[in-house]
Amino acid sequence: MANHFHHRLGQAWQQSGSLVCVGLDPDLSRIPAVVRDSAAPLFEFCKAIVDSTAAYVCAFKPQFAHFAALKAEGQLADVIAYVHDRYPHIPVLLDAKRGDIGSTAEYYAREAFERYNADAVTVSPYLGYESIAPYFDYPDRGVVVLCRTSNPGSDRLQMIDAGGTPLYLRVAEWVKELDQNNQCLLVTGATYPEELGMVREIVGNMPLLVPGIGAQGGDLERVLKNGLDGERAGLLISSSRGILYAGDGPDFAAAAGFAARTLSDQINALRKS
Repeated sequence: MANHFHHRLGQAWQQSGSLVCVGLDPDLSRIPAVVRDSAAPLFEFCKAIVDSTAAYVCAFKPQFAHFAALKAEGQLADVIAYVHDRYPHIPVLLDAKRGDIGSTAEYYAREAFERYNADAVTVSPYLGYESIAPYFDYPDRGVVVLCRTSNPGSDRLQMIDAGGTPLYLRVAEWVKELDQNNQCLLVTGATYPEELGMVREIVGNMPLLVPGIGAQGGDLERVLKNGLDGERAGLLISSSRGILYAGDGPDFAAAAGFAARTLSDQINALRKS
């Protein structure tokens, strides 16, 4: 199937020449005054970030709670629609981390893929197959499964011994088995680069979404050493605050564009070394 999500993501990598994914996590208290007082401040801020960074990224990742907490779901939908209209080659991953029983998961899938028209959505695997299955009913969309997340507290669950193997690696094995339509990605944090490499060994060329670069202190060189696939790609290296808030004045968008370009250049220099 030529339109499966892995194929579309591969096209985005090729067209952009970048592995950078910009997380759109707007914080109203940090949005520059030049857009904060507009009628739709989250949309206007994200629109400016998208325009300034689009040339240097392979994906955008809006964070659902940052909009929903402010009753701004309409602005979230507008951001996604704007990317699709202006930059149709760039996938949009809705960072919602959904996970629920099957009947409810069906509605979450509809929300992500029909209401918001996201190209992919993040989901939790810990309710089992029924919580993930409804997303596979949209064969052209991506299913981004939490595996080894970047936050320090993730050890409490993800490192549990599961028959001699850490639980996060069992998740990787399971998702590889489930991915019959080239839809799946795994979330593997930059803060655990060696463990990211263990996931890569299990899943082969399956794409990995890698948060934790920048504010969380992930080591870019070690991430690339352990995480690149056989094509020297295979990663969506996510940065949010380091790009969004690179500047706080009227030129905030230009500063974000410079930060995105700098990160992409750093990654590409390491990819070629």
